[in-house]
Amino acid sequence: MTNRIPVAEPTLSGNERKYVLDCLDTNWISSNGKYIGMFEKSFADFCGVKHAIACNNGTTSLHLALVALGLAPGDEVIIPTVTYIATANCVRYCHATPVLVDVEPGTLNIDPAAIEAAITPKTRGIIPVHLYGHPAKMDLIRSIAEKHKLFVLEDAAEAHGATHGGKRVGSLGTVASFSFFGNKIVTTGEGGMLTTDDDALADKMRLLRGQGMDPKRRYWFPVIGYNYRMTNIQAAIGLGQMEQIDEKLSKRRTIGTWYNNELAHLSEEIELPYEETGSRHSYWMYNIFLKTGSEQRRDMVMKIMDQAGIETRPVFYPMHVMPPYAETTQYPVADSWACRGINLPTHEGLTESCIKRIANHLNQAIRQTSGLDTNFTARAA
Repeated sequence: MTNRIPVAEPTLSGNERKYVLDCLDTNWISSNGKYIGMFEKSFADFCGVKHAIACNNGTTSLHLALVALGLAPGDEVIIPTVTYIATANCVRYCHATPVLVDVEPGTLNIDPAAIEAAITPKTRGIIPVHLYGHPAKMDLIRSIAEKHKLFVLEDAAEAHGATHGGKRVGSLGTVASFSFFGNKIVTTGEGGMLTTDDDALADKMRLLRGQGMDPKRRYWFPVIGYNYRMTNIQAAIGLGQMEQIDEKLSKRRTIGTWYNNELAHLSEEIELPYEETGSRHSYWMYNIFLKTGSEQRRDMVMKIMDQAGIETRPVFYPMHVMPPYAETTQYPVADSWACRGINLPTHEGLTESCIKRIANHLNQAIRQTSGLDTNFTARAA
């Protein structure tokens, strides 16, 4: 039987095991230990920022940043409707309102023009999401934020190493949040990181991360905080991952090139990912979009791929069709693009022969589903 190709899997081929065993041998397994500081420094240096604050997952890092930024009930934060649900949820955790806006074709990143139109007297900030590894248009977004005195929280959960204007994501806003879930470019199993150049904000996030305990007075808590700390074991894995980050990013670029070459002949059937001028994609996921058909056809293509031993994933459903955030407002780009998007396998374990096999079965699935339907809507059953 042909081996199954997963859509994502971690690559733990460096010093991860060695560093974890060191944690076990020295009994430093909890939220103290040398690897936390080493991982934070490595990640800060990589992003080109002064501070990196490790957290226990990407969602808590987003929440921690919003609390430290002072988000309060009644405030509004502008986010793209196409994102992983944690982006919206963390705004709600603060009893604030996520204001959804449409995205741009191709990248499905937040549309800067839509941001400007959504600003009200209650708007406190913007959360651009670097979706699937392609950076948002941060120069335009920063300009809007500066004009209206808003914070910019980069949701860089999926974009380790991506660049815009020659600078890495994580250094392009007020603060940035990363995820190290098991399918991410850098993983610690679960884990997150915040990056910033703002000294006062960094100090506040560190304080809140550790239950709000005064760093100069043990067991004295001047504020209500959270237990959002990363363990030394997680950080040990993360440090081992960071030692290989250049190779990881290079391999993903190669995978993107292989896909582009193998799928070029399907240009009349599918949209391939592309890089906007001045940006560099990190290819957390290689996405394709069917040019015709709806969610029904997309799901059938994925089912045929699955039967051939190839795992895929749908592009995220827009927030405005999710029950907690349901709206009757139309978001034309999100509605027409998201329901036709497919994540193809993207991880460092793939070979060129794997890509050829995936491309071959994708071609067959597209042919088999040709003409299935023509209804473009994310609301389809």
